[in-house]
Parts: sequence; structure tokens; C-alpha cells
Amino acid sequence: MSASELLVQARIGKRRLAELPPAVRPGSVDEAYVCQDGVVAGWLAHYGGAVAGYKVACTNVIAQQQLGVDGPFYGRLLSPFCWHSGVRLAADGFFMRVIEAEFGFRMGADLAPVAGGRSREEIAVAVEGLLPAIEIVDSRFDDWEHVGAVSLVSDNACNGGWVRGELIRDWRGADLAAQQVQVRVNGAVAREGSGAAVLGHPLNALQWLVNKVNSRGETVRAGQYMTTGVVSAVYMAEAGDEIEADFGSLGTVAVAFTGSDEPSTR
Repeated sequence: MSASELLVQARIGKRRLAELPPAVRPGSVDEAYVCQDGVVAGWLAHYGGAVAGYKVACTNVIAQQQLGVDGPFYGRLLSPFCWHSGVRLAADGFFMRVIEAEFGFRMGADLAPVAGGRSREEIAVAVEGLLPAIEIVDSRFDDWEHVGAVSLVSDNACNGGWVRGELIRDWRGADLAAQQVQVRVNGAVAREGSGAAVLGHPLNALQWLVNKVNSRGETVRAGQYMTTGVVSAVYMAEAGDEIEADFGSLGTVAVAFTGSDEPSTR
């Protein structure tokens, strides 16, 4: 089996991997993105849907050190695993439930690859709106903190799902770097952070993400969502947790994880 086939079947079959066998493991990050292409195609062939956007991982130094990588990397958001705020999800639908509060953006114009990349200002003009978001990070690897960048990129940058709040079109006057974010678990504050955690500003992370996607020959499409990385320490959710990320004047986003005796709503 190829590396992409192993990862496709790990999610579908709810089986974790110790590692990608050396014989099929990508030899570089560039090869890992090719593997990711195959993983995404395999999941969409099974679950249906389409690529809904992109995520950036490891936009802060703490996360990079924790995972042993030297910079950000990206994955795709897939429509079967994107939900609206308030969704209740079965906890056992994930190997783990790493909660990351993130600034999300919906694009209002196509951004095709251009020589030299695009400026932050040019990309910001193409944004339709901002939205509070929670990424649910999940991994198909048992020891995800030590498998390295090649395996993490191959595994669609550890995306398990993504939950979005209400779109805010009037966001340009907000100081996103200074914006405080609280993650509340069952009503109590569990984590705090700000937009400065993601490459100094969420638009810096968005710029990195758009240009990285473009560098592989892909166009970022109007209507797609871009999520820019965790703004605080992560929270490991358990069955029964009710989680809300509060972005102050920019809104809130919520997700809950049900036990095996409670149906999920999607």
C-alpha cells in the first residue's frame, strides 16, 4: 500500500498508524504534499464533498517546537468535516480532539498563482469576511508529536474537522493582533490567547497560506475558507465537553462532544 492509501484507510477504518513504513514514506516535504493530494482525493472519494478551503498549522513557535518542525505547513479543509457553530459531534469519531481557536477568513475573490507571491494588503482586499473558528486537530498516528513534518503534512496537516461561527464583513477596523480570545470549557475559562500568536498577526498567517497554496500551482477560490492557526495553548477535549471560543466583538463559536449514548448532530 502507498502512504496515501494507508492514511486514507486509517481514517475510514478508524485505525491509527505507528508510522508510515520507510519504504513508502515521502522523502521530503514536497513529496509529502503530493502524498497529501492523494489522501484528500481518497477521503473525498469515500465521504463525498469537496475541498472547502485550507488550514495552516504550526504558526507559532511553541507548536513548532512541540512537533519538531521548523516552520508552518498547510492542509485542506474538507466539506464533509466542516460544521456550523453549535454542532454536537460524537467524541469517538476522532482519535483525539485537540481544540484550537483560530481566526478564519472567507475569500471573496479568486487568487491565482503570481510570480513573486502576493502582498498581505492584496490578499486582505480579496477577503469577503472574517469568522471565529475552532479547528479540531486529529492525527492518524499514535505518536503524532514525534513522527516529523513529512508524516504530518502527508496526514493532511492533522485536520480532523473545522467549526465556523458567523461571518463578519465589517472587520477591517479591528486590531486582530491585539484581539483577545478565550476558550471556555463547560462554562469555565480554560485557555486564553490573542491574534498575535499566529506569525504576529492573522493576516500574516493568511498571506503565508495563500502564497504557499499558490506555490503549488493551486488557485485559492472565492467562497473558500482559510483558517490561520491556534491563538492559544490547545485544549484536549473529552466526551461531554461543551466548548466555546469567544473572540470578543468578533463573535463566538461553539462545539460539543457527545458520548456513545448520545446522538451527534451535524
